[in-house]
This record gives sequence, C-alpha cells and structure tokens, in this order.
Amino acid sequence: MRPVVHTPQVLLIDDSLEDLALLIALLNGRQIRVHVAFDGEDGFHKAQLIQPDLILLDVAMPKTDGFAACRWLKAQASTRSIPIIFLSAFNEPSKRIEGLKLGAVDFIGKPFVEEEVVTRIQIHLNLAKSPSASAPSADPLPPALHFVNPLSPKEALIVSAAITFLQQNLAQTHSLDALAKQAGCNSKRLTAAFKQATGMTVFAWLRQTRLRQARDWLVHSDIPIAAIAERFGYTSQANFAKAFREHYGCSATQLREGAEAPLCD
Repeated sequence: MRPVVHTPQVLLIDDSLEDLALLIALLNGRQIRVHVAFDGEDGFHKAQLIQPDLILLDVAMPKTDGFAACRWLKAQASTRSIPIIFLSAFNEPSKRIEGLKLGAVDFIGKPFVEEEVVTRIQIHLNLAKSPSASAPSADPLPPALHFVNPLSPKEALIVSAAITFLQQNLAQTHSLDALAKQAGCNSKRLTAAFKQATGMTVFAWLRQTRLRQARDWLVHSDIPIAAIAERFGYTSQANFAKAFREHYGCSATQLREGAEAPLCD
C-alpha cells in the first residue's frame, strides 16, 4: 500500500485580489492546497476550522488587521502553533519587528519577489514538519492569564490580545481606542470584556501590573529606582514614588532597604 502523502495547506489572509490571485497561482503549481480569507476575523475563524500548515497574513485589512488577527491566533490553543508569515506593504523595520514580536516566523515586504515567497513558504513548511516543532498546548489561554469571571471564547480572545499587547508595551502610553484596535474590537466592547475578565478597568489593571512588576525589580535587582520608574511608564521618579507609596504603603526606597510590602495586590 502506498503511503498517504500529506498535501500542505496554506491559508492566505489578504484583501488584495491581485496579490491573492498571484499567490494562488504560485502555490497551486507546487502541490499546495490554498485557502483564502479577506480580513483578519474571517481568517481567524478559517484557521480554526482548516488547521492549515502555514498562514500568510497581510497587515492592513478592513475590520480586523493582521496584527490583531495574529494576537488572536496566538491566544487560541488550536491555532497557536501554526507558523505565520506576514506579507505586507508595511515593510519598515518597526513593523517587521512588531510582527516578529507577535510570534510570526517571518516577514516579507510587498511588492514581493515570487520565488522568494515560495522559497520561504517551503522552508517554514519543512520546519513545521520537523520532530522538534512544538506541539499545540491544551491550555486555551496563555498561562499568565487567569480571569476572575468566565468569558465567551471571542471575549476571552479580545482580552487576551489586549493583555498580551500591554505586557509587551508597559512603558508606553495607550489610548483606549488604540488599544481596542490592537485587540481587534471597539473601545466599548474591550472595556466591558476587560471589566468582566479582571474586575478592573483597562487602566486600573495596567497601573497595578506596572507597580507589581516594578516591585519585583526593586526586590530582585539593583537597577536604579529612576530607571525602573522609566521602564514602567512613569515620566518622573516623583510620580512613580507617589503611586508606589499609595499602592503599597511604603516607598520604593524603604522596600529596597528591607521594609515589607504586601505580597499580593
């Protein structure tokens, strides 16, 4: 009996009909089965159903953009291990870095060289087949995320995506609208889901997380207090000192010198 040959499946998520037509022609000619989605949300749902071997993902799309879709895919156990290659006209270094930090295995700029796209796809398909490739986790959310109230799968994805983004950008100032866009929803929906999940507003959670991590740095490192304050988004050491004392009941200096602060928030 002949062994069953696996036909690789690639999901293309892009709103450019011209690019999709070219990519479909390139991949079909190489015995790769191609599936198509036209925006990030549609692509996320198709990835769950199809379980492709690889996803080729555009960044700028209507409704849900590629970065938000990538956060959703990495937050879901069934899709977390699928390799993602960004293929986008947003080709400046900052965008490439952002995409790679989100968990993508590669980033190709548009306009693309046809043979380069095919070669990179084949490389990552081969890597995904290797025995060392990590298996999907059974945990539906990243281990650090424990919600105080149950959420629907979609709301859990939204909150998970928002928290992941905030944790990666603790020093930055965020507007609620901008954060909601990163999570692939609107600000009203994010606020409601975040409050249900954590019992706090987005910015109350962010403040607590910054202070908790700052406390850990104070206890476990000799990094100057001013540098720690800056690392966690405080524009001055005085603002950090005030927030820290209000939250923990002692100053950052006292904690470092041996005074005890609460171990939980």
